[in-house]
Amino acid sequence: MTTTSENPVLRVAPAAPAEAAAYFRASLAFHADVSDVATALAAGGDPGLTVVDTRSTESWDQGHVPGAIHLPTALIPGQAEGLLDRSVPVVTYCWGPGCNGATRAALALAELGYQVKEMLGGFEYWVREGFAYATWRGPARRDADPLTAPVVGECGC
Repeated sequence: MTTTSENPVLRVAPAAPAEAAAYFRASLAFHADVSDVATALAAGGDPGLTVVDTRSTESWDQGHVPGAIHLPTALIPGQAEGLLDRSVPVVTYCWGPGCNGATRAALALAELGYQVKEMLGGFEYWVREGFAYATWRGPARRDADPLTAPVVGECGC
């Protein structure tokens, strides 16, 4: 039998259930996943949120979430007020999980008084999960990567 000290996962004991619940509840207040954003945008009508692509113009042209607003992080202080409604929650994204551009943008927007969440996985996972995207040439879509999205049906999470 492995003791707690021998098990690298349990070297630090798990948090108490109430602490864990508070942490995970808080995490969901700050993050949205790609699938949930896609579902909200596809529902028809007002999705109740605004999606903001925080990347460069070159990246935007290469591909972006349809309906997103292009607002690079560096331009947020000067342009957010003219593009965004403070009463509508904002979801930021950048390239992918290896980039913290969406986090920096979310911070800048929160400091300006916007309700904001970060889309986990960014544009990379939007494409990898098989959702349509827009490019300077027009609409595009790739098959879902079976490592990130179910081939048939929903993941069930």
